[in-house]
Amino acid sequence: MLGVAFAMSQGGLGDAASGLEGMKSFIPLILMFVIFYFLLIRPQQKRQKEHKALLGNLKRGDSVVTSGGILGKITNVAEKFVTVEVAEKVRIKIARGQIMSVVNEEN
Repeated sequence: MLGVAFAMSQGGLGDAASGLEGMKSFIPLILMFVIFYFLLIRPQQKRQKEHKALLGNLKRGDSVVTSGGILGKITNVAEKFVTVEVAEKVRIKIARGQIMSVVNEEN
């Protein structure tokens, strides 16, 4: 049984070559991670940073769209919540993070 195991092993030079072959097998995985980073992870981080900046720059009078699709005008800005007027004398209080975008009403 022991003779079969020795017969299957490579010589002394084979150990260094098998280490190199092992590294070559990881190259496609590393390449896939790099592609995923540049196509998926990096753009998502950029969008998150832009959204955080948008939330930090909210001010009274801005027209906004919420994540639920509600369009309204900001009447009050607090640390965690924003009061949005959706119709005349109809105001709702929503979490600041639920604001998806600021709308330009010139159109």
